[in-house]
Amino acid sequence: MKSSDKNLTNALIHLGRDNQSNGRSVNLPIHQASTMLFNTLEEFEEARSTRYDMGTLYYGRYGTPATFELENTMTHLEQGAGCVAVSSGLTACVISIMSFIKAGDHILVADTVYGPTRAFCDNVLSAYGVDVTYFDPLIGADVDQFIQDNTQVVFFEAPGSSTFEVPNIPAISEAARKSGAVSILDGTWATPLYCQPLKLGVDVVVHSGSKYLSGHSDAMLGFIVSSSKEHYRTTRKMSLFIGDRVGGNDVFLALRGLRTLSVRLRQHAENTQKCLDWLAQQSEVERILYPAHPDCPGHEFWQRDFAGATGLFSVIFKPGYETQIRTMINSLSLFGIGLSWGGFESLAIPVDPSPFRTATTWSSEGPVVRFHIGLEDPESLILDLENGFKFLK
Repeated sequence: MKSSDKNLTNALIHLGRDNQSNGRSVNLPIHQASTMLFNTLEEFEEARSTRYDMGTLYYGRYGTPATFELENTMTHLEQGAGCVAVSSGLTACVISIMSFIKAGDHILVADTVYGPTRAFCDNVLSAYGVDVTYFDPLIGADVDQFIQDNTQVVFFEAPGSSTFEVPNIPAISEAARKSGAVSILDGTWATPLYCQPLKLGVDVVVHSGSKYLSGHSDAMLGFIVSSSKEHYRTTRKMSLFIGDRVGGNDVFLALRGLRTLSVRLRQHAENTQKCLDWLAQQSEVERILYPAHPDCPGHEFWQRDFAGATGLFSVIFKPGYETQIRTMINSLSLFGIGLSWGGFESLAIPVDPSPFRTATTWSSEGPVVRFHIGLEDPESLILDLENGFKFLK
């Protein structure tokens, strides 16, 4: 384990906790608050004047002590200048974009972003007079050919949603910076432990805290981490203007979940590799889409910029198994059928990338299944897959 990895693992255990008082609890309590009381009008007025600053207790929507501890922890993990905790991963994407866009502007969006993020761009941004252009995420520095005079944001994801293309993060970020645009990257898949986009030149990184960061499929929250105090203040103000804020119970669950992130990710990766080794030997499998796998587009950028791989990937099956794939998934006993991922449980769900692409073409003819490998015994997962694959024969 590299020294930086050890430092992050230690930070997960010790940050965001009360390390001063005697007789303290190991975990921060759930902090539910709306009204904050002040001893004098002068203290209230001082809080009101600094309400957009990190750590100012003013009103519950602006943050509680627990919220600030969680945001400080994420700021440290991403090596950023400030973090805003919001109510979901999609909210993090939406607020980060809205922070830097207005009517008449232009935004560049990678063709492989999370579907609901794309839906926001197509249905909301476009309706409010923002021009949206999609680009091939593997284009790298050539993204500059799509940058216009009014381009304010370049939004992309690493890796791409469902199809896992790994972009050249520094090249795209540099192209955005040269044009004066803000680069925003959805880094949910890797978490800050396996990739720190701000250190690669990205201006703002967003996460769904509902996935690996909380880790137990029971929290709903997101994070926006900025590289500069200016961007942090802009995104914080936007979240408060909109009125969004993460709930106290979700803050508690995220702080608790972060403590075990490092060990969970290692086990996810180990289990995933064992399942991938088995899948790669199956005649029904056409291709594996997983950043750590040599066949995955952008694998060389994963090798350069990432410290590890997590438990989410897709499998392209050979043509002709469309109907049988559904039967196979329905037969699995350890793999659940459901949205999201990053919890302790394994999941399997069919995906169709074709309808969500306009800048690139999805050329594979066979059906695609997205798997999340959880923390079950890997040999049992493989046995479950073996039984399921019998329906493909």
